[in-house]
Parts: sequence; C-alpha cells; structure tokens
Amino acid sequence: MLVLAASLALALSPAAHAATATAAAPAAPHAVTAANPLLTASTLPLQYPRFDQIRDEHFLPAYQAGMAEHLKEVAAIADNVQAPTFDNTVVALERSGRTLQRVSATFSNLQAANTNDTLDKIEREMSPKLAAHSDTIMMNPKLFKRIDTLHAQRDKLGLDGESKYLLERYYKDFVRAGAKLSARDKQKLKALNGEIATSETAFNQNVLKELNASALVLDSRAELAGLSDTAIDTAANAARERGLDGKFVIALTNTTGQPPLAELQDAGVRARLLKASMERGSRGGEFDNRELVRKIARLRAQQATMLGYPNYAAYSLEDQTARTTANVNKLLGELAPPAVANARREGADLEKIAGGKVAAADWDFYTDKVRAERFAFDEKQLKPYFELDNVLVNGVFFAATKLYGITFKERRDLPVYNPDVRVFDVFDADGKQLSIFLADMYARKSKQGGAWMNEYVSQSSLLGTQSVIANHLNIPKPPAGEPTLLTFDEVKTAFHEFGHALHGMFSNVKYPRFSGTSVPQDFVEYPSQVNEMWAVWPEVLANYARHYQTGAAMPKALLDKVAAARKFNQGFTTTEYLAASLLDQKWHQLTPAQVPGDVLAFEAQALKDAGVDYALVPPRYRTTYFSHSFSGGYSAAYYAYLWSEKLDAESVVWFNENGGLLRKNGDWFRKTLLSRGGTADAMELFRNFRGRDAAIEPLLERRGLNAQ
Repeated sequence: MLVLAASLALALSPAAHAATATAAAPAAPHAVTAANPLLTASTLPLQYPRFDQIRDEHFLPAYQAGMAEHLKEVAAIADNVQAPTFDNTVVALERSGRTLQRVSATFSNLQAANTNDTLDKIEREMSPKLAAHSDTIMMNPKLFKRIDTLHAQRDKLGLDGESKYLLERYYKDFVRAGAKLSARDKQKLKALNGEIATSETAFNQNVLKELNASALVLDSRAELAGLSDTAIDTAANAARERGLDGKFVIALTNTTGQPPLAELQDAGVRARLLKASMERGSRGGEFDNRELVRKIARLRAQQATMLGYPNYAAYSLEDQTARTTANVNKLLGELAPPAVANARREGADLEKIAGGKVAAADWDFYTDKVRAERFAFDEKQLKPYFELDNVLVNGVFFAATKLYGITFKERRDLPVYNPDVRVFDVFDADGKQLSIFLADMYARKSKQGGAWMNEYVSQSSLLGTQSVIANHLNIPKPPAGEPTLLTFDEVKTAFHEFGHALHGMFSNVKYPRFSGTSVPQDFVEYPSQVNEMWAVWPEVLANYARHYQTGAAMPKALLDKVAAARKFNQGFTTTEYLAASLLDQKWHQLTPAQVPGDVLAFEAQALKDAGVDYALVPPRYRTTYFSHSFSGGYSAAYYAYLWSEKLDAESVVWFNENGGLLRKNGDWFRKTLLSRGGTADAMELFRNFRGRDAAIEPLLERRGLNAQ
C-alpha cells in the first residue's frame, strides 16, 4: 500500500499519513512557537526531520502558522494586479505552502506510525480545519479566474511539456474541487467536505483502536499448539504488556485473514481468532463503525452530486486511468466467475485432506497441508531462510543495486521516532546522494496496520529538494535475542513497498505537484508490483534466502518447489481481493437516497449479487474495517491493485524477454517511467516504457484464470 504525500493544499488531511513525537510537558504558547522545529526547514541532511526535537505540542501552533502563511501567499497571488502569467500564478502556487506541507507531512506520516491520544486528538481537530483550508484556496474565485485565463491560453504560452501539463492539472484540480460552483453551493460543499474529513478520521481511529482491543486472549500455552516457540513467547510478552501475566495474546492484523490461522492446530481457537477479526466495527460499543459507514457513503454521494456526477465512484474514477465505473465493473465482473470457480476447487481440495467440511477459519491451516502434499513443502520450511536483515540488505537492496546501480549505507547519527527504525543513505550510480530511506518494520500498538510507503520530503528541482522516504511493515517483533523470521508474504511485501520507495527516490521532476508517486491511484501500485518480481528472481533469492543459523543457502529443491507453487491458492487470493474491491465500488456507486439502513445486510447482498459470496473466502476487508475505502485514500479505488497488476504482469514479460536483472533494463524503466512522476498521462508513460498497451493475457496466466 502507498500513502501519498501532499502537495500544496490538495491533500493535507492528517488522516492521510501518520504522526509521532515524543511526549513532553506542555510549554507556554509563545515558547512553543519560538522554538518550534516544524516552522523552519530542518538543517539535517536533505531536510531530514528533527525527530529529536519535535514534540506533540509543536503541531497545533505549527499548523496554525503554516495555514496563515499559506493563505497570505495565496492571497498575494490571487490579488496580484498584474496579468496572470504561468510564473506569477502557477509556479507561485507550487512554491506556496511549504511550511504547511512540512508540518502536515511530518504529522500525518508519524501519526500512522506511532500515534498516541494527544496526536489522535490533534488529528480530529485538524481534519475539518485542513479540509476548510483547502476549500478556501480551491474555491477562491479570483485565483481560479487566473488559472482559467491561463488554461484558455495554454497552447499559446510556449510552455514545455511538464509545465503545460501542470497548468492542465491545476485547472482540473480546481474544477473538481468546486471552483465553478455558485457561491451558495461552494458553502454547501465546504460544509460537506468538513463533515467527510471528520467522519473519515473517526472511522480510521476506530479501526486502529479496535484492532488493539480485539486481540485474542488465550489462557494456556496448549491453545497455541502449532505456533513456533518464538511466536508463543511473543504472545506471552504481548499479554504481559497488557497486564495479563500468565496468559497469551494474539494481536490482530488489519486484514480479515490472520497469519496464525495457518499454524494454530486448535480449530476452536482458529474460529475465535477469525470471528474476532471479522466482527470488528460491527459489534456495538464505542468502536462500531456502521453509522460512520452510512454517513461517509451518503456525504460522498452528495459531494459527487453537487459536482455534477451520478455518484462518488464516477467522480473519483474520472481522474484515474480507468476513467469510468463501466470499465471497472467490466474488469471485476469478468474476473469474478473464474476466480470463485478456482476458489471452490481449492476448497474441495481442502475438504479432501481434512476429511470433511471446513470453515473459513480453517482455510490457511489446510492450505498448508495441501501445499505440503502437492509440492512437498510448507511455510514453516521457508521461514528460517527469511531473516529480516538478510531480506532487506541482501534481497531488497541487492536487487536495487543490480538493477539500478544504487547503493546503501546505514547511518546511526540521525534521530528516529522509535528505536526500531533504521536509516540509510541512498547513493546513485555516480556516487552522489540520491535519498534517505527509513525502514520501520515492526508492529506496535501505536502503529496502523498493513504496510505502506510515505515521504517526509519529496523531490523537486524547483524547490531544490531530494526525497526522504519511509517504508512501514507490521512484522511481529520477536523476544530480545530471537531472530525476526518472515513469511513469504512478508518478504514479497518488503519488495513491494520498496518499489514505491524507488518511485519516489528516482523522481526527477521540476514541480512538487508531480513528484514521485503523484500519479493516479490505479497506476501508483504498478511500479511497486513490478518490484515484487525480484523477490523470486534466482540470483536475488539465492543471495538472501539463507538459513539464519547456518548461513546455508536455501536448497535448490526447495527453491524449485516455491517456484512451482506460485499459482497455488490463487483462487482464494483473487476472490478475497475481488470481494473487497466489489464492496468498495458498490458503496461508492450509490446515490444519496440509495445508502442503506443496514450496513451488514447491504454487504451480504452486494457480495451475493456479484457472485463472490463464497463462505470459505470472506472479503479481504469487510466494510466496517475497510480503511482503504472509508479513510485511507483508496475510496472507489481499491480495484487499483488489480488494474495495476495488468500493467505489472505485462512488464514482467518485458523484463524476462530482455534478460531480467540487468542495468540496461533498470535504466530504461527508470528513464521512461520511474523518474517521470506525474509529469504526463500515466498510460502514455507506460507505453513509453513498454512500446505498446498492456495485454490481459499475462495477468490471466499469472492468476490461473486462463484455463477455465
């Protein structure tokens, strides 16, 4: 998953990212402002944040100062008596809001990674204020008149390609934000936007809080039979941290499925664990998200209607490469039947080996047994070869060095917001510093679930900035002295997120609006998915897949089995993803009047109507904890992973056809696509790289959907 950094005031909601700061005693307002490290650019390398100086109480005054400064800058642009020019209007806007951008990026990035009650309160307070701030700018009639005038003259201004595209994007951004509405309707839209921001923040905070509150508490070690000794010790430590000495706690991840389901031998414990996961946000109490779901769906539908669209999905998709709801519905509808048919065949295989009926909670457990029977290996055999440091340094970094010539050097002199965070300088092939990279790999109660990339500083030649980028995973931290051994899925996730990081690091654009991952959501996952291919590339895998105790390479026989099993369980994987994607579309293709009264009944009917209501494969996310859709920036866009995978599968074919892990291939991918950010139409960038449009066949073959 990607978390996008903000540019100007277009996406400054603190809910978009994360915040952290070490708590300290409150200071007097004047003292806080005078010594606030957020109000000036950091003097550390590449403007790396001063985590050692930032405190919770710095954020509110920094936000206030940043917004005031930004509005003053924008007013000067809008009120300029000189005729609008590209430089005095568009470039001036690109230069504006730097303090606010820095504050917002720092807060939101850290709040996702290491939150606390104070930061949650700041997020609730600032979300509607930042939405109103953005509206004030995007609905400023004098400012839009200047943009509109320049847009009408765009072919006569003599602009280079990036500058002309920037002008077109600004015009489109303003129109989509309501710049053409009447004064009365602008006020209505501003109120809607504020309510949406507040509701999304509440939804997101409920998900994280209930994720922690719903952890499964077990009374005896015997109930954890099947887990490794290290995993059981981790569960014991988690219980002690909660004041439950002598008990065991299995923390939940944000997805419906939970990793321990593959190993827990007690079917009753498996059932309890999945039940705890699936009921999140819908069991009553303070974290119940059902009313928030209804409210967000209704408000977004009203927002779209005001802007002239039939529903929110139509509004959102117009700005994506998919363009229309019809295109997305067609893709999901065509893939659902063969995916579910595959899943049902897989379910039948599970029941054969189980000797009877199985439940959804049993899927992963018996899948491992089918894998062992069919391919003569299971996940437990792999984990000793996937030690975290080896995966990161000798896998993820090694592949990037081979493909792009970049190198990495860990440094321990820069401050971090948590002791587990590692920091690396990244150097280009010519030896010059390219970026700074933070690796935040371990799960903790203060951290949102899942995995994501974000940027503290984005590249821009206009501003003279280079990127400071972070990757976040949620790997359970083992007891002190024990190795961190990853599942194969966690290995692929590490490569995936670093694909996003490369997209940001290689950015070579002028304007911050186009930096790095500032591309459509159904394109942004594409480069990161391509990077997953190197996780199983023989030269890379042989370099990092080494036994954590002996250093011995993973046996070739086991490597071959991993390769042979690549299409295994794809029915399940595709169906659970499609189910969530279809739910996302169903909710966002409603009109305001169609928003249902019963959230769970609507969900069940939507899955049934789409033909993906297979009880053994629940959606990857159910509605009430679907943060991607209701708070995480992927609303009406969760299909994007599959849409991007079509491009990814085609690109993997290209790399294979051209020799794979070679510098010439990496340099071409970087030159034609990764370095270009959002400076041109996304599909044009793909065609520049591939030489043609993507075919569907590579995706169907990968997912095992071409032999039905």
